[in-house]
Amino acid sequence: MSEREFDVVILGAGPAGEVCAGRLGESGLSVAIVEAHLIGGECSFYACMPSKALLRPGELLAEVRRIPGVAEAVTGELDAAAVLERRDEIIHNLDDQHMEPWLTDRGVTIVRGAGRFDGERRVVVGEETLVGTRGVVVATGSAPVMPPIDGLAEAKPWTNREATTAKQVPERLTILGGGVVGVEMAQAWRSLGSQITLIEAADRLLAKEEPFASEDVEQALRERGVDVRKGGKATAVRSEGGEVVVELDSGDSVPGDELLVAIGRRPNTTELGVETIGLEPGKPIEVDDWMRASGSDWLYAIGDVNGRALLTHMGKYQARIAADAILGPGGPCLILDGARAPRVTFTDPQVAAVGYTLAAAQEAGLNAKAVDVSTQASAGASFYGRDDTRGTSRLVVDEDARVVVGATFTGPEVAEWLQAATIAVVGKVPLDMLAHAVPAFPTRSEVWLYLMEALGLSGPCQRET
Repeated sequence: MSEREFDVVILGAGPAGEVCAGRLGESGLSVAIVEAHLIGGECSFYACMPSKALLRPGELLAEVRRIPGVAEAVTGELDAAAVLERRDEIIHNLDDQHMEPWLTDRGVTIVRGAGRFDGERRVVVGEETLVGTRGVVVATGSAPVMPPIDGLAEAKPWTNREATTAKQVPERLTILGGGVVGVEMAQAWRSLGSQITLIEAADRLLAKEEPFASEDVEQALRERGVDVRKGGKATAVRSEGGEVVVELDSGDSVPGDELLVAIGRRPNTTELGVETIGLEPGKPIEVDDWMRASGSDWLYAIGDVNGRALLTHMGKYQARIAADAILGPGGPCLILDGARAPRVTFTDPQVAAVGYTLAAAQEAGLNAKAVDVSTQASAGASFYGRDDTRGTSRLVVDEDARVVVGATFTGPEVAEWLQAATIAVVGKVPLDMLAHAVPAFPTRSEVWLYLMEALGLSGPCQRET
């Protein structure tokens, strides 16, 4: 078996691994990145990109139909074949050759194959051992959780991979799980003509977000014809006669042509050989705020595999932290992590949130209160979604510190609103200062003016008494 030394070996070439490798390579370190499947990872080929490609046409059609004068010019439904073709273009037909130059131009060596640890700093790929003299970074991401439901495995259910890359529109699609993947795929495939049954064991969808966000998304799905069933669990799955039947604990059964399981993710550490470095397979790799594995000076873990925040943008952020720590001197700089990280559900209405929900802030011991205004209660809303479109905008405020600690927006096309709220939360901008951030008229950013007024900041300057 041959052996090669690099400054750093990175396991996994998804977004987190790519960013870390590029940053280190640009700084002059020798870097090897190991990938068994596609450079670009889950997000580029099976998650973020294809799911948005499936969602955008339906979102756009719904918006057009809200606008008089334009609605009359639009007839018929979506062309499903064209939507799927465009989706395939966006994911480059699952070909990652276009991804290689970004790495190689930065001096990164790409090693194709499945990597496994073989002791400290050593990674075996096929007949070769790669040694990371300065460190090894694990960026292997996560995989779908498959619950131990009788008959589920035999039914060959979809995961997010099949749901985002399917070549045909299923006539009937059953979805287990009302989280982000579940609600997004429910809307996407419903817009393309599928009959959808969405099953969620909890009492609401998007359980980690504000209750009003759950209600808005659920009502929108129901209005589109999605059969939403909450508070019930699947007890068995049967595959018979070309259909998949899900048995519920209520005694009901749900027949479908395909079954998507979207109940959560698990870290990709099971087949990684982590037992050779004292870690437990199948578990997240716990890290500190430098992204270093607990008790190690050479092992780093970034992205989904450390379990801190299963979001592409947070994985890329962690990649920069890890790279800087390896290059030294680096320091912990995580400000928004875990459930507080900025996040978007790309349904219609969209849900864009950052920081604490009101309940989470109170549970954290903050003297928190929330103010709500209608997302559509501005002149700018006349041009997007119309005045009667569903949507709420909420700020969660720490009354003692007088800063925003959380924000949630629901409504049409609110994803791009999130960065302003993230800046306010990360920067701990005082509320009195936010009152001076004048939104342009007529934009929907005037929602900030109404939120400030709801907080009692009706004037930009305080009179002395």
